[in-house]
Amino acid sequence: MSSELIGFLGILVLFVLLVLRIPVAIAMFVVGFGGVAILNSWSAAESLLASESFTLASRQELVVVPLFILMGNVAAATGMSRRLYDAAYAIIGQLKGGLASATIVGCGGFAALSGSSVAAALTMGKVSLAEMDRFGYDSKLATGSVAAGGTLGILIPPSTGFVIYAILAQESIGRLFVAGVLPGLLLLSLFVATVTIMCMIKPSLAPAGPSTSTSEKGRALLGAFPIIAVILLTIGGIYGGIFSPVEAAAVGAGLIIVAALIERTLTPRLFWEACKDSVVTTATVMLILIAAHLINPFLALSQVPTAVGEFLTNIQVPALGVLALILLSYLVLGCFLEGFAMLVLTMPIYYPVILQLGIDPILFGVLVVLVLEMGLISPPVGINVFIVKSVAPKVPLGDIFIGVLPFWFAMFVCLALLVAFPQIALILPNTMFD
Repeated sequence: MSSELIGFLGILVLFVLLVLRIPVAIAMFVVGFGGVAILNSWSAAESLLASESFTLASRQELVVVPLFILMGNVAAATGMSRRLYDAAYAIIGQLKGGLASATIVGCGGFAALSGSSVAAALTMGKVSLAEMDRFGYDSKLATGSVAAGGTLGILIPPSTGFVIYAILAQESIGRLFVAGVLPGLLLLSLFVATVTIMCMIKPSLAPAGPSTSTSEKGRALLGAFPIIAVILLTIGGIYGGIFSPVEAAAVGAGLIIVAALIERTLTPRLFWEACKDSVVTTATVMLILIAAHLINPFLALSQVPTAVGEFLTNIQVPALGVLALILLSYLVLGCFLEGFAMLVLTMPIYYPVILQLGIDPILFGVLVVLVLEMGLISPPVGINVFIVKSVAPKVPLGDIFIGVLPFWFAMFVCLALLVAFPQIALILPNTMFD
């Protein structure tokens, strides 16, 4: 049996394990370890497991993961994340569909704290769904806006997706964070525009909310000021070369904790719970990364990336056509696989191809992370849809999937704009101080 055939069989086994709901890291450990043992030797697989685990766990840049996660968990536990929603609610809540738009803006703000799509959908779902139900919002629009708004967590920095991409592709975490800012704001704007257009076409979907006075708007913005200040300081510090991503994460987490202590909203129990949740999430991310560094040597030994790369570069299709095929494969895989699993599985295959085609790897990272977002609301997996279902158990799952459909098309428009105008993603990283 040829090494390429063994490689493709290994990928098939990995797909089967993931379909059977085996945890991503465990499935990749099994296939990676077994593949290296078959193509090389059992001792080589054992040695690789030991060395890669230690090497990856000792990488300093990965400190950003627990620190940014802790920052988001503290903000959620102390009620700071709700203030983002309250501020957006005070400013645009009186418009038709304003509560849904405020939810999306709140998700975007919380994404800039936590970097987690699931956390953003869960937190904002708890805050906003009851409010939209109270004002008679259509359940499809309400749940769809929460599920779609939550996807901003993987694109607006800090993003765990960008960290994993940077580690796999050996790219700069800071440049990827900065590259996600304008695409994230563009997608947020498209989501808000989607809500507005839907309410113009069918006004019964969302009545206007209560109006607020200028003083109420000011108080709401003042309440959200600490969070807004931390977001601007961390991302602006990375862009200006003041902080490295690790330093920015430490500053952001420290400032959020200090602000919570000053406001006396952070109790020892809440802090313990935030730390515990951060450790669990970080351990999950680290296991996935270690497993990725085990399966990558197996794919290299099998020559699968080389075979696929030669096929894609030799077909008579221009670079943009190959990029479109790659993104289409992500869209299809996103209907069945979890996002990080797709990233880890495909990067060794696709990354060399995009380099050969002259596609900017930072731009490719933004495009891939955006497509992973689309998978978060695509049936049948749609993790964010199931998260919203857990918060709104009375809404049928089918209605939530119908509700996210307009936002899915908005994401497709954003993807097309980034491919057509790559400077949207590249202008900030190309002008930042390293």
